Amino acid sequence: MAERSQDSQDRQQDAEQPTKAVGVSRRRLLGTAGAAGAAGLVAGGAAGAFAAETVRKDPAPLDGVGSASRPFHGAHQSGIADPAQACGHFVAFDLAPGADRKAAAALLRRWSDTAADLTAGKAPKGDDSGVALDAGPSSLTVTFGFGRTFFDRTDLTAKRPAALEPLPDFTSDALDSKRSNGDLWVQIGADDALVAFHALRLLQQQAGSTARLRWQMNGFNRTPGATAQPMTGRNLMGQIDGTNNPKPSEAGFPAKIYVPQDHSGADEWMAGGSYAVVRRIRMLLDTWDHLSLERQEKVIGRRKSDGAPLSGGTETTRPDLNKVQPDGSLAIAGDAHIRVASPASNRGASMLRRAFSYHDGFLDDGAPDAGLLFVAWQADPMKGFVPVQRKLDRGDGLSRFLRHEASGLFAVPGGCAPGEYVGQRLLEG
Repeated sequence: MAERSQDSQDRQQDAEQPTKAVGVSRRRLLGTAGAAGAAGLVAGGAAGAFAAETVRKDPAPLDGVGSASRPFHGAHQSGIADPAQACGHFVAFDLAPGADRKAAAALLRRWSDTAADLTAGKAPKGDDSGVALDAGPSSLTVTFGFGRTFFDRTDLTAKRPAALEPLPDFTSDALDSKRSNGDLWVQIGADDALVAFHALRLLQQQAGSTARLRWQMNGFNRTPGATAQPMTGRNLMGQIDGTNNPKPSEAGFPAKIYVPQDHSGADEWMAGGSYAVVRRIRMLLDTWDHLSLERQEKVIGRRKSDGAPLSGGTETTRPDLNKVQPDGSLAIAGDAHIRVASPASNRGASMLRRAFSYHDGFLDDGAPDAGLLFVAWQADPMKGFVPVQRKLDRGDGLSRFLRHEASGLFAVPGGCAPGEYVGQRLLEG
């Protein structure tokens, strides 16, 4: 597990100054009216009806977390460089027998239209579920990707990117094939659990007879505004997680994360896209929690209290990998996670780490089935995730407390313009 993406300060600012205020959406207005009507029935008589009518005419505006939105259309899909939200769903589908390229295109168009409405705080056409009637978009993002097998099933093998080769085996892998890979992958994130579920439910229903659910994973992060000031989030080990992540403001960020816009060749449809490595990583929390605080910090290479590297400074101080203690030992141990995962230790290999924690109950021995739903974004996984994971596999002290239980690699095309759908350049090119 590499240090995970969590640009909490950006997310806090988004909660306080939303990128797009949606006002009162149709789904929120309908929900307010429905709730008020129910209140009127309970109260009875003219007073209840008057109160309901007052609420209908003058609903309170959405503010804070609810009104924040992320655009669906653009050069890149949302949900890549955006800060990870409080709630997340990862879902993989396999095309049903007989579903061809034309059926897949129709599905991606349905999904894209629905995602565009939901991320703008609108009720999609025909949706009368009522799941998120009162809510705004709550920073909802919906991201679509294609697995290697998708190209075989749609007779598009000639357009399959070379970067979509199967990931190599790693010694720490204990992968469940039923929860790995898939023809289609969908990532959903939102700062409200009902908004996230609503999107998941609609997309699953719209898959219809074209695609069948292969696996689903649900995760969470800290809720925006839960801390007194903007802070990097913590994982289930209690560690501040995501400090040393590439920042969109950095000059070399696009080249590391996105396929160039002028990309050519059989996979030119990937221009502006990215590759997602998805890993379900269980944390051996019972074993970890029995370590002393000092030992936990040595395994990571950072102080648990504030995330500062053991070489000194604050959370954002660049770790001094050469610093030596008075007794001659390295301040940051040779197998410390931040040393082994550092680009300086991997010939500059870098990726954008964006993830959600998960807890799926308890195993037969009473240990929590919990850990990290990890996503690594990069322009080429063979130059990003693979070399770093090989290094971690061989020498990361943290690997003794982790189990990689599911894995997938997906080609995530660039974004689409209004009126288009994600993947259109592939499916209609």
